[in-house]
Amino acid sequence: AILVAGGSKGKRHALPHAKMMIHQPFGEVGGQVSDIEIQAQEILNTREQLNEVLAQHTGQPLDRIAKDTDRDFYMSAEEAKEYGLVDEVLAKEDKDADDNSDKPADESVD
Repeated sequence: AILVAGGSKGKRHALPHAKMMIHQPFGEVGGQVSDIEIQAQEILNTREQLNEVLAQHTGQPLDRIAKDTDRDFYMSAEEAKEYGLVDEVLAKEDKDADDNSDKPADESVD
């Protein structure tokens, strides 16, 4: 979602059956207590940065982003558009019944 949201405005697309999910960063910590504190602080810093990036690119308030990313937050393509993650949900173009563009041109015989 962060990659899609950070795309060029007007060019952020999703297919109709796509799903988007935002969540807080995940990291495993271990080692000595001092190492765990360092790693935990880094995860918190990363979370703050990601929330700011999502808020900037979606137009959502930072407090809503923080609430929504507290747990896994799934969205359909249309919901992602409403949220500001994507600009457009792409739909397959309907071809006209008269469209012969996929047929080879008739060859004339002299």
